[in-house]
Amino acid sequence: MEGKKTRGRQKIDIKKIENEDDRLITFSKRRSGIYKKASELAALCGAEVGIVVFSPKGKPYSYGSPAIEYVANRFLNAVADQNANERISHSILEVYRQARVYEANENHNELVGQLEAVKERSKVLQQLVRERGSGEQQCWWEPALHNQDSQGVKKIHESFKGLVNHVCTHLRLRYGSGSNSFDNGIASSSTALPFHATVGSNPNSQSH
Repeated sequence: MEGKKTRGRQKIDIKKIENEDDRLITFSKRRSGIYKKASELAALCGAEVGIVVFSPKGKPYSYGSPAIEYVANRFLNAVADQNANERISHSILEVYRQARVYEANENHNELVGQLEAVKERSKVLQQLVRERGSGEQQCWWEPALHNQDSQGVKKIHESFKGLVNHVCTHLRLRYGSGSNSFDNGIASSSTALPFHATVGSNPNSQSH
């Protein structure tokens, strides 16, 4: 006798079931299947599982291992902690970014200031070079020496000696000699003038 032939398992199209009664029956069966799979997952793997489902009519159903409240609170706290950590990390990164921007601006301003100072010094040096090259700037005694004869140079020399002696006397009275080296320095300074050795040898001097 031949066995009864069956159609076997049929492939079901995954789409919304139009018939309401069939839809509710399928929901109940599938919900039970999900609960069974969740229970096996918790038992086999030691996982903590929480499932919340609303029926087509809006009725809530839940399953939890060890309990839906425990799993839900743990999930919500973990999300809150993660969000807080993300906010803290974002704040730290923002503060670091602002500090780097401020430091970069300070360095930029300092470099600009240094560049401007270099430009000003360059202008001053260029002006000095031009004045030296054109002979516009001279020491205050140079014109007087070039236009004097030997007697005039000697008078200027004596004036310098008197000035040096006056300054040295003032320094001695103000600070005191304290040692022979100070007095020796005063004595030698009056004869160490730059043009001392050239007195009488001026090209414009006249012989008498």
